Amino acid sequence: MAVMAWNVRGLGNKETVRALKNSIKKFQPNIVFLSESKQLKRYLEKIRMKMKMEYSFYIDPIRVAGGLVLWWSKDTQIRIQKYGKHYIDAGISVNGEPEWFGTFIYGPPYKDENIAFWEFMTKLRSGNGDRWLVIGDSNIVSSQEEKLGGMPFNPNDARVFFYFVDTTGLIDLPISGGTFTWSNQRSDEEAILEKLDQALCSSN
Repeated sequence: MAVMAWNVRGLGNKETVRALKNSIKKFQPNIVFLSESKQLKRYLEKIRMKMKMEYSFYIDPIRVAGGLVLWWSKDTQIRIQKYGKHYIDAGISVNGEPEWFGTFIYGPPYKDENIAFWEFMTKLRSGNGDRWLVIGDSNIVSSQEEKLGGMPFNPNDARVFFYFVDTTGLIDLPISGGTFTWSNQRSDEEAILEKLDQALCSSN
């Protein structure tokens, strides 16, 4: 079982589509979640078929911002439970195995919206039992070690995220292959690197 989550910052670029195709070929994920697609369903369906993923669910972008993509393979059963512009929540089973729950997220980039989002995620826990995975771009930095450059880390900015983790008991899966998952694309003294992507799961 493999799950792939990536904030693509738009799928209109041929290089991004090529990189996506190479990653799917390499890792052969059962589920692919893409945030910030910035594209409508008609275009995304053409890409899905090239990637040889069987099924799909989409949240359209608002004008040229946002957009969520969920693709899955033929041996994977997905039951969409709830969704919004920042998340897709689903029951998942692979080859008839017992169902577990996955919430695929793109946390709001603005502080006030992010607070409301993680408060909502905390309430969502009660419906997702003891087998839950939360994965995607959280748009939250949870320690100074997850940030290089820019303003120093402020624990108050992550308070509602800490409460979510403490309340749900989810485990932050360790990262490998690098410390940071986002940059502001600068290479000078104004460069900022952050770990914004998360994969959190219950112990089960």
